[in-house]
Amino acid sequence: MSYLRSWFPLDTATPRSRSNVASTMPGSFIEEEDDGSDTAGEDDVPPAFPAPNSAQRAARPMSKSSEANGSKIPTILNDTSLMLPPPIPNLASRQPGVPRTTTQFASSSLLSPMGTTEKPKKPSRKVALAPGFGPLDWASLKSSGEDLRGVETLLRIPPSVLKTHNRREDAWTAINGKVYNMTPYLPYHPGGEKELMRVAGRDGTKLFSLTHAWVNVDFMLDACLVGFLVSESSA
Repeated sequence: MSYLRSWFPLDTATPRSRSNVASTMPGSFIEEEDDGSDTAGEDDVPPAFPAPNSAQRAARPMSKSSEANGSKIPTILNDTSLMLPPPIPNLASRQPGVPRTTTQFASSSLLSPMGTTEKPKKPSRKVALAPGFGPLDWASLKSSGEDLRGVETLLRIPPSVLKTHNRREDAWTAINGKVYNMTPYLPYHPGGEKELMRVAGRDGTKLFSLTHAWVNVDFMLDACLVGFLVSESSA
């Protein structure tokens, strides 16, 4: 027994607590249980959002009752504090066409900017065609092989010759420098024969561009081509 005591210190014989043993060991510690005694006096209140000194809270208007009690609760906007709706347009005083004054533009904030101040042009009038004279019937007539030109070869046509072909049974016109015999096309024209006869015997390029420039006249009247418009001196 005396031999074993020489290997241990004398104080090993007495039991020591866990805390005392841990204090003697270098680099070791024991986590003590938190009973919450140090925070027992604090109130469990969540932090304010936004923060009292934040820019968001400073930008919001506060009600008088909130400022008095120091709660700093933002005021809820009512209908009178919101932005006013746009004025209702006066439909009774509206005029057809595009407004010409800036005061009329200001009457409606939702009006898109206009690119022109001219009144819209009237749409082209269409007439009721007789049965068998529709667009498909005209395409079928062109592909039938029937002679729609009335001439054997293409001609050089001066204005003096063109103006002689101005009758219903013999109507020529020039469009973009090309002369067409539009006599067989008259009953197929959607705008009517009267409208097409306005350019009979003369250059109809300008009127054609104003009424329906989107139409491919080279394809529409290719079977009616009789020649090309030239000046009087080169005829």
